Amino acid sequence: MESGRAPLSRQPSKSPSKPADSALQSRLEKIPLLNILRGPDRQRVLEELTESRYGIGDFIFREGDPTEYFHILQEGTVKCVKSTADGKECTLKMLMPGDLFCCDAAAFDGTAHPGSAQPMGDVRILRMRKKAYFEMLRRSPEAALEVIKYLGSRLHEAQEKAKILALDRADQRLAALLVDLAARNGTSDAHGIKLGIRLTRQDMANMVGTTTETVIRIMSRFKRNHLVTGTANRILIRDLPKLKALAAGLLSS
Repeated sequence: MESGRAPLSRQPSKSPSKPADSALQSRLEKIPLLNILRGPDRQRVLEELTESRYGIGDFIFREGDPTEYFHILQEGTVKCVKSTADGKECTLKMLMPGDLFCCDAAAFDGTAHPGSAQPMGDVRILRMRKKAYFEMLRRSPEAALEVIKYLGSRLHEAQEKAKILALDRADQRLAALLVDLAARNGTSDAHGIKLGIRLTRQDMANMVGTTTETVIRIMSRFKRNHLVTGTANRILIRDLPKLKALAAGLLSS
């Protein structure tokens, strides 16, 4: 292995396979950047996609791997992490079903993955070779415009996150994370909104830029104020409007 080069990702739990066209047709409707395709372009994409399955302990890709594919999360949850020089990991974001991911800037400029993608349980991934994706963009101006808008929104998200990390209190940042997860992955029940994602306190601390101990203290306050209940693995949001107000700086915890 080349010195200083991160090891390549482990192989998926099951070998890549071709998913059934009928199932893919409905999935494409839910995937940004692909759902606008029709006719021959859609058929070409269906022919290019392969499906892989991963589990705990696998890596979909590792930091330093070449950016060869665009990935689409079909089922499960994936976290994107960045390693520091002393071996610590920082969770950058969580990916939900329907998300397209590949470390976008790296995929477009040809550099290696700047972070790793790890399953948080059993997941199913659709993959499309980068070369085939770029050929699709050349054929479809509408898809290319969607990509421009998509990259613009990702840049806006990164700028907003940088502002939040620099200026907002830790309790605001944690409230904003819970509000975002509720919108993307929450299901309503009689007692509130249940998050379908399993998070450790360390995951939450990484994503809001604070320590695990601080997250534990803030979550305890949230529980005393009846904003949330449950454990980190099974969070139930009891008062979403107050959490939103806290995230916006209109309340204190």
